Amino acid sequence: MPKRSEEMLTDVWTSLMLVWITCVPYTSMTPIISQSKSLQTGSTALLRGLVEGQRILSRAKRGWVWNQMFVLEEFSGPDPILVGRLHTDLDVGSTPIKYVLAGEGAGTIFAINEITGDIHAMKRLDREEKAEYTLTAQVTNRDTDQPLEPPSEFIIKVQDINDNPPQFVEGPYRASVPETSQVGTSVTRVTATDADDPVYGNSAKLVYSILEGQPYFSIDPNTAIIKIALHGMDREMREEYLVVIQAKDMGGHMGGLSGTTTVTVTLTDVNDNPPKFSKSLYEFVIPEDLAIGQPGGKVKANDRDIGENAKSTYNIIDGDERDVFEITTDAQTQEGILRLKKPLNFETKKSYTLKVEAANIRFDPNSGAPFKDTATVKIAVEDSDEPPVFSKPTFVLQVDENAPINTVVGTVTARDPDVTGSLVRYFIDRHTDLERQFNVNVDDGKITLAKPLDRETDMWHNITVTATEIRNHSQISRATVAIRVLDINDNAPEFATEYEAFLCENGKPGQVIQTVSAVDKDDPIQGHYFEYRLIPEMLNNPNFTIKNNGDNSISVLAKHDTFRRQKQEMYFLPIIVTDNGNPPMSSTNTLTIRVCGCSREGIVQSCNVEAYVLPIGLSMGALIAILACIILLLVIVVLFVTLRRHKNKPLIIKDDEDVRENIIRYDDEGGGEEDTEAFDIATLQNPDGINGYLPRKDIKPDLQFMPRQSSALNTIVFTCFLKMIVLIPHYRCMICFCFIYLFLFAFVSVLQVISE
Repeated sequence: MPKRSEEMLTDVWTSLMLVWITCVPYTSMTPIISQSKSLQTGSTALLRGLVEGQRILSRAKRGWVWNQMFVLEEFSGPDPILVGRLHTDLDVGSTPIKYVLAGEGAGTIFAINEITGDIHAMKRLDREEKAEYTLTAQVTNRDTDQPLEPPSEFIIKVQDINDNPPQFVEGPYRASVPETSQVGTSVTRVTATDADDPVYGNSAKLVYSILEGQPYFSIDPNTAIIKIALHGMDREMREEYLVVIQAKDMGGHMGGLSGTTTVTVTLTDVNDNPPKFSKSLYEFVIPEDLAIGQPGGKVKANDRDIGENAKSTYNIIDGDERDVFEITTDAQTQEGILRLKKPLNFETKKSYTLKVEAANIRFDPNSGAPFKDTATVKIAVEDSDEPPVFSKPTFVLQVDENAPINTVVGTVTARDPDVTGSLVRYFIDRHTDLERQFNVNVDDGKITLAKPLDRETDMWHNITVTATEIRNHSQISRATVAIRVLDINDNAPEFATEYEAFLCENGKPGQVIQTVSAVDKDDPIQGHYFEYRLIPEMLNNPNFTIKNNGDNSISVLAKHDTFRRQKQEMYFLPIIVTDNGNPPMSSTNTLTIRVCGCSREGIVQSCNVEAYVLPIGLSMGALIAILACIILLLVIVVLFVTLRRHKNKPLIIKDDEDVRENIIRYDDEGGGEEDTEAFDIATLQNPDGINGYLPRKDIKPDLQFMPRQSSALNTIVFTCFLKMIVLIPHYRCMICFCFIYLFLFAFVSVLQVISE
C-alpha cells in the first residue's frame, strides 16, 4: 500500500511538471525542475517516515532549494498565475506548518498559500516598470506563530516579452548636405530605442531601413547612418527631400514590432552656376543734361545660386571713353547701375558703346568653370535744351577807387550750347548787390559803375551775374564776379592816436618826451613811408625838436631844462606828416605837452591832470568814511537836542483854547482888587517861567531871555577854514578841508549841547 501511494504521488508531480513546462519557456524551467525533484524527494521521505511510524525531528539543514523564480510579464488569465512553490522538510503533516511571505509586492502583487506554499501573481506585471522583486520566505508554527526556520530571501524576476515597439525619441529630424556631394557622403544619423530587455532574446535588437527616400539616400541597417545614394544631386533642380526611416526589433524578422520617423534633408548651395545676363545687348537713351552721379540705366546678370554664391560685381571692360561712365552693384537687387562720371554733350558725342562684365564674388578657381558673363551696352545721348554756359565759372575784375560813374569794370560772356544757339541776356542778381553799385549791359555783358567806390570801405565786391536764353527764360545760368577795388592815394596820414605828452620841470635837455607814429588808411603796393616835420613857423622852436627813428616814427625832444608850470603849464607842437603816395598826401597834427612836477626819480606827481593821483589826494573809501563820521555826529547832536527839549518841556500843556474859570464862593463880601491878585493864571500855566527859566531878580528883565551866541571856538575854526581855501587852490584839498571843517563844527556843537 505505501508503495502505491508513493507511485500515485509521483504521478501527480509528473502531471504538474508537464503543465509547468507547457506554460513556462524552456530556458526558465531548470530551477523549477530542480525544485520539483527536491519536492519529490522530500515527499517520498515524508511518506516513508509516516509508514514506518517514526517521529520527524528538526534539522539544521534546510529542506527547500531555490535560487530565483520567473514570471512572464503581461500575462493575463482568469486565475492568478502560479509563480512557484515553497516546501520545507519540516512539512511532514504532523506539525502545523504555515508559510509566510514578506518583501516587495508581498500581499498585493504576490500571494502565498500558507499551507501548500504556492506563490501566485495576483496582477499583470510589466517588466519595463519593474524587472524583479526581492521577497523573504519563512516557516512558522501555525498555532503559535513561532518561526521554525530562519527567514530566507529569494528573487522573482519578470520575464520579458516583445511588447514595446522601437521609438525615435529625437525625431522628426532635419539635416543638410551640400549639393553635388559624392555617393556615400554621410548626411546624418538617427537613433531609435526599445524598452524591451536588450539581454534577453531579440526583443530589443533593431534593424533600420528606408521606407521612402530612395534612390536618393540609403541607410546602414545597424548604425542608422543616412548617406547619399545618387550622384550629382542638384539644388537648383530640387532643394528638399523627405526620407522615412523604419526601425524594427526581433532583428528584423517576422513578427517584430517597428517604429518610423522622418528626416528632412536640405541640399545646401555651392557655387556651381555662373552669372548670366538676361540679354546680350542693352540699349539706353540718356539726356545730355543728366547730372553727374545719377543713374542712366540698369543691367542684371541672373545667378541660379543663392546667398553669397549669387553675388556678382559689374565692371566696364571695354568701350569708347570708358571714363565717362561707371557701373556699380546694387547690394539689394544685384543689379548693375550705370552712372555718369562726366557731363554729356550731345553736340560733341551722340552715342557710346560699352562692354560690361558680371563676375561672381566667390568662386572656386580650381573648378575651371567661367563664373562670369559679358553683355554689350549701347547708349544714345538725347539732345536737351541746356542753359547758357559762361566762358568762366568765376570772373575776377579790377577797378580804381573813386573811378567816375559808368566806368567799364569788365565784361562777362556766355553762350547757348544748343545747336539752335539762342541769344543770351545778362542781369545782375540784386540780392548780391543790395546797394546797386554796378550795372550790366543786357546784350553784351559789360559791367559798369553805378556809384563811386571807396577801397577803405570795401576792398572786394562779389556779385552774381545771370545769363538767360531769349527763347526760353527758364534756362538760366549764373556766374560769380569778384571785383577788386584798387587803392589810390586819397587819404592823408595822421597820428596813430591822440598823443598827450608830459614834461618834468626838472628834466634834462635832450630828454625824449614822446614817441609819435602815424597811420594811413591807404594801402600802397610798395608800403608806407612817412615824413615828419615841424610847421614852418616852428622850425626855430626854442623849446622842442624832433628826431626821425627810421621806423616811420619820431621822437620829440626837449631843448632845455627851464620849464616851469608857473610860467607856462601847456605847450602845443604842430607836426606835419606826409606819405609817399602819388600824389603825396599830408596832414598837420598837434601834440599837446603838459609841464608837470616830478620827483627826483622822474615820476610825475602833479600837473593838474586827472590821470595822475597827487600825494595829498583822497581815495573814495576815505571820503566815504569821513562822510559817515559826519552823519553819525549829526545824528548824535539831534538826539541830544531832542532829549534836552523833552526834559525842559512844561508839565502843564498850554493850549490856545485853554479856558480856565476861577470861581470863588464866599459867604461874605469880597475884598475888592486885593482878591483879584490872589491868583496869577500865567504862573499856573508855566510855573518854571518863560522857556523853562524862572526870572532872576538880580538881572534886568529885558536881558534874561536873549538868544545864545556862537562860541568863539566855532569862529576860530571857520576863520582857519577860509585861510586854507585861499592858500590851497586844488579842488581835492578844498573838499578835504570842507569835510574837516564840518567835522569840527559838529564836534563843537556836541560839546555845547553837553555843557548845557
